[in-house]
Amino acid sequence: MSGGREYLEALAKKYVNEAMINEKVGNKIDAAKNYRKAAEILMTILNNYRNDPMINIYRSVAEGYIKKAKELEEESKISISVLGGDIKAIQNDNENIEEALQDFIVIEKPSIRFEDIIGLEEAKQAILDSIVYPVKRPDLFPLGWPRGILLFGPPGCGKTMLAAAIANEIDGIFMQVDAANIMSKWLGEAEKKIAMIFNYARGVGSSKPVIIFIDEADALLGGYENEIGGEARVRNQLLKELDGLSEKGRKHFIYVIAATNKPWKLDLGFLRRFQKRIYISSPNKEARKSLFEYYLKFIKITDDVNIDFLAEKTEGYSASDIRDIVLEAYLRTVRELFKSNAISNNPRPVTMNDFIEVLNRRKPSISNSMIKRYEEWAKNFGSI
Repeated sequence: MSGGREYLEALAKKYVNEAMINEKVGNKIDAAKNYRKAAEILMTILNNYRNDPMINIYRSVAEGYIKKAKELEEESKISISVLGGDIKAIQNDNENIEEALQDFIVIEKPSIRFEDIIGLEEAKQAILDSIVYPVKRPDLFPLGWPRGILLFGPPGCGKTMLAAAIANEIDGIFMQVDAANIMSKWLGEAEKKIAMIFNYARGVGSSKPVIIFIDEADALLGGYENEIGGEARVRNQLLKELDGLSEKGRKHFIYVIAATNKPWKLDLGFLRRFQKRIYISSPNKEARKSLFEYYLKFIKITDDVNIDFLAEKTEGYSASDIRDIVLEAYLRTVRELFKSNAISNNPRPVTMNDFIEVLNRRKPSISNSMIKRYEEWAKNFGSI
């Protein structure tokens, strides 16, 4: 039983680490989500290990995470009612449209910018060509511009960060859609939500750009043998809306960006709707070195830390892996500080040995077979 508890503790710790990182870069919404996930896992421990002597500590920590999540959620809230007439124009039945759209509109933009994303130069340029430049000078694009962009590749390599950075590059509205917030147990509800999102986008998209970001797109746009009718209807509604974006003569600044770790699961009917299909690959050695240099700016290190060596030894690691390596190496010094009961002092600098210890235990999240599969799909379907 202790093994199960240790696994849950490690999982909770992973979500807390993710929450801390998101909070540090200003992504309060995702930070709150991760704090809540960590709290849920601790509550699972409470329910399954009721006689554990640590039960009160687990409860206290879980309550602290929930409180923190609520604080972050409250800080990120801004009334959507300032959008006024556009919302009222698409009011559907007795549903409160303001409350409905709060699940999709990202009110507080994340602080991440293009310059914070290491590497991925081709992907960034494709996004500039398709979104940023047309928004700033639409007169330079008499033949129009791409409305659909698919970002695909291994997890943790920057797809979601790219989408977040776009929200800062343009003065517009950023909407996030995924299976969790669009699907509903009520028959027909999901299709109405999709129609509502695109109707709203068309209502404001002539005056300011609207980015509709579909995360984990394979869950919504994939084709499956065993599915219920609602999933097929959602897919058909999305297909209808995507086709509507490319109508001739329309000058709406509406873009759909989809991200997926499993592009081969996408329904082939959707691929041609995404004119840009961009492979977000794992970082090469130069990019890994730049990632280490970027994250090491936030902590103190000793002179023996060899960044070139770290970049060499992390082949196959994702950008997220490298961030976690730096975080774990730093947390070693924080643990030492607390265990020494000298919490009024500052942690010692991180040493090369700290990184070696972390690398000995942490393996890359991307295998060679995964890379080959992504490269093969990119060869067949990619389109920069």
